[in-house]
Amino acid sequence: MPAHRRLRRIYALEDFEPAARRHLPAPIFGYVAGAAETNASYDDNRRAFAEIGFVPRVGVDVSGRSLACDVMGQAFDLPFGIAPMGVSALTAYRGDLVLARAAGQARIPMIVSAASLIPLEEITAANPEVWYQAYLPQHLAEIEALLARVARAGVETLVVTLDSAVVPSRENNLRTGYRTPLRPDLALFWQGITHPRWALGTFLRTFLRHGTPHFENATATRGAPLLSRRAVRDFSGREFLSWDLLAEVRRMWKGHLVLKGILHPDDVTRAAHLGAEGVILSNHGGRQLDGAVSPLRVLTAARRCAPDLPMMLDGGVLRGTDILKALALGARFVFVGRPFNYAASIAGEAGVAHAIDLLRRQLMADLGMLGLTDLAQLDRSVLLCEGFREV
Repeated sequence: MPAHRRLRRIYALEDFEPAARRHLPAPIFGYVAGAAETNASYDDNRRAFAEIGFVPRVGVDVSGRSLACDVMGQAFDLPFGIAPMGVSALTAYRGDLVLARAAGQARIPMIVSAASLIPLEEITAANPEVWYQAYLPQHLAEIEALLARVARAGVETLVVTLDSAVVPSRENNLRTGYRTPLRPDLALFWQGITHPRWALGTFLRTFLRHGTPHFENATATRGAPLLSRRAVRDFSGREFLSWDLLAEVRRMWKGHLVLKGILHPDDVTRAAHLGAEGVILSNHGGRQLDGAVSPLRVLTAARRCAPDLPMMLDGGVLRGTDILKALALGARFVFVGRPFNYAASIAGEAGVAHAIDLLRRQLMADLGMLGLTDLAQLDRSVLLCEGFREV
């Protein structure tokens, strides 16, 4: 079925999820959609946005609206980007390239995951402006080699994820049957039969054209194959992470450094003192510590701790109104994950471009209905936060 036909009934980002659920095998969909334990953090990410209302102004000429923004000296056409997502090439054919190309066309950032399956060099060839997200190796020599490779690929913004130091309890993966390493057994064979478009268009097409996928970008060299037990060891936690180690990374890395996965205001202060150019407030989409608060709830406190440090966030963003609420509370930028993964899975690059355009149109309409013409005009005066629980 042509991509445009698969998008006919996609009117908002929420519509991608049920379409992806039908398209993807249950274990693969469950891996993307699932969160940790009781989904408490996942649910709070959405609930936090729902607790805030708007107080719009009227009688304002809003015919000249603009969504352009600037983050860390980089100009973007829209105030959102694509969050890092592992094994995206398992949900969509050449998924990382699909996301990178769509982001480049829209002039927004895309963060390449360390758990991606396509070499970073191929991705930067498709979009030289991508950012790279690292799960740091343990030893300084390995870190230095990785950062040298990232720099050679032309990446200017390094994102270090801090909230995955310990492996979480994701019993949802056990319930849906997702395993690492991926096992080509009868259960997977049955999923292929019952999801033929994914099996033929993504899974078999990948193996026939490119061989067994590997985790290409976690270290300075090619990582473990997707079907290898070594993949578990390579992504089994980062308990050794410390601020001392991050100081060494800051010393080694000459480009922009962004720290992702911060929620405590004191850690925002430490990030500023370390010399980071930005932070991404995040609870990993609800996939790590179950019960960790929504990033939106700590945004005001984080801004007080480091008013000059660009604050970004992810988690629960589905609509233009969500983005405007975050910006009005002091965020400079937001990132969106799962919906772009779903969009790529059902319609490739056209699906991701459609998702970006949906958010663009919502933002343009919502900004005008607020009585504003520029994102810089957003502040708490346009919000009603009486019922909003902040840290």
